[in-house]
Amino acid sequence: MSHETTVNGDLSLRNIVQIKGDQTVLNHLSLDLHPGELIALLGPNGAGKSSLLEICAGLGTGYSGEVILNHQLLQDMHAVQRSKKIGFLPQRSEIAWPLDVATFVGLGRLPYQSRWINTQTTSDQKAISSAISKTGIEMMRERSIETLSGGELSRVLLARVLAGEPEWLMLDEPMTGLDPGHQFELCDLLRKLASEGKGIIVTLHDLSLAAHLADRILLLNEGKIVADGTPREILTSSRIQEVYGVACNILETTNGFCIALSPDSIHTKSAINDQ
Repeated sequence: MSHETTVNGDLSLRNIVQIKGDQTVLNHLSLDLHPGELIALLGPNGAGKSSLLEICAGLGTGYSGEVILNHQLLQDMHAVQRSKKIGFLPQRSEIAWPLDVATFVGLGRLPYQSRWINTQTTSDQKAISSAISKTGIEMMRERSIETLSGGELSRVLLARVLAGEPEWLMLDEPMTGLDPGHQFELCDLLRKLASEGKGIIVTLHDLSLAAHLADRILLLNEGKIVADGTPREILTSSRIQEVYGVACNILETTNGFCIALSPDSIHTKSAINDQ
């Protein structure tokens, strides 16, 4: 099948529809996503963010439409080929074995290793060391992952994804559990990776963090993309109130802008819906 409209490295979605039970989770979505972009998926709970991210990563089920990466249908790719191109970090990860951190991060190299000979090459070791360094977990490398705090584990899980050296990163709530300092360190790392040509998609709930981090924002609501553009174009007080049902003020700072939500307005949307 030929896909003339895609550019090398682009990730394109065509008419994606996902229905679970009697609920339409994603409703006829079409998108073109480009390497080098740092994209934030925003929207209220149940908007379809995680479902869309899973489909972008080739892990979604029960949907129709096409996902195209490098002119090839993602649905037709072998899982090993796909995992070399796309790194996925879910919201929750079950840890099955009490491995030390360095060994756990090394699992990100499995797509490159022989099924029969589980030996790390020089390239594997270099990628693992780079991932550990980039995520700032050098001092943890000999610790058991069972001893890590939630924030430490979040960084180790990201390091495992980076060790695979994928072209695209799909990160579902990667800031969860991180203190403010590590959140900004992660922002810096993701921006650096995007500047090196990686495509990055993250789901977030923190609107101010999204404004600080993203080049492009996709705002979802009820399974549809209701806005697509730069943070300044998308994160306006009127649109935030329309989608999230809360009033806010846009505050200018020396480093951009941030969003101050008004707690007095949190019932605005439900009150409107009840009328």
